[in-house]
Amino acid sequence: MYYLITFVVVIILVSIRQINQWERGVKFTLGRFTSTVGPGWRLVIPVFQTMKKVDMRLKTVDVPAQDAITKDNVSAKINAVIYYKVTDAAKAIIDIQNIDYAVIQLAQTTMRNISGSVTLDELLAERQSISEKIEQIVDAATKDWGADVVTVELKDIDLPEDMVRTIAKQAEAERERRAVIINAEGEVIAAHNLAKAAEILGASRGALHLRTLNSINDISSDKSNTVVFTIPLEIMQAITGFVESKQAK
Repeated sequence: MYYLITFVVVIILVSIRQINQWERGVKFTLGRFTSTVGPGWRLVIPVFQTMKKVDMRLKTVDVPAQDAITKDNVSAKINAVIYYKVTDAAKAIIDIQNIDYAVIQLAQTTMRNISGSVTLDELLAERQSISEKIEQIVDAATKDWGADVVTVELKDIDLPEDMVRTIAKQAEAERERRAVIINAEGEVIAAHNLAKAAEILGASRGALHLRTLNSINDISSDKSNTVVFTIPLEIMQAITGFVESKQAK
């Protein structure tokens, strides 16, 4: 009787399996799926039953850099990080052999395909939308595996050195073009303002002369300046009119 009790106790101790809070256990009886069990101590009868533990926490996987060719035939190395978690422990064990490896391989293939469907400018400027496309494709495929892709983020896009120099030249030329346009727009605004000022000064007699004297006064405040006095056009017109009137007489 003592040996029997000892044997039963040993069998029970050997049969105990601990499942942590972040895990789920997939139990099989005689090779067939029986149930999915939650955290705690669980009995697994030796020989007749087996149990696989599945980690249900959010996983962060670094997708290795992939050589991709964009739509405009530019080669680039792209790597990403994918966040996913198992939502159905039974499917993750029964329907797929190694879900972690499968998700990484699917992400690599999808990343190359998406990169090949866009140009280099789109790849650099629309990283967020491209990441969302990769996430949608990978998430749709992994639903049947009992996994849920939370997000996919493109980390680095490495370009050949000659392409980097070409892009730098393009950016420099673009900035020079903007500078020329801004300078030209400033000249147009200045010309309009000068024309408006000349129109206002010309409408009042003596206004131009007063403006000239005011400018000379501002310049002469500094003794180191050489003042060049300019005769207003109004005075020249008055002198010309006076001479012509004398000659007419």
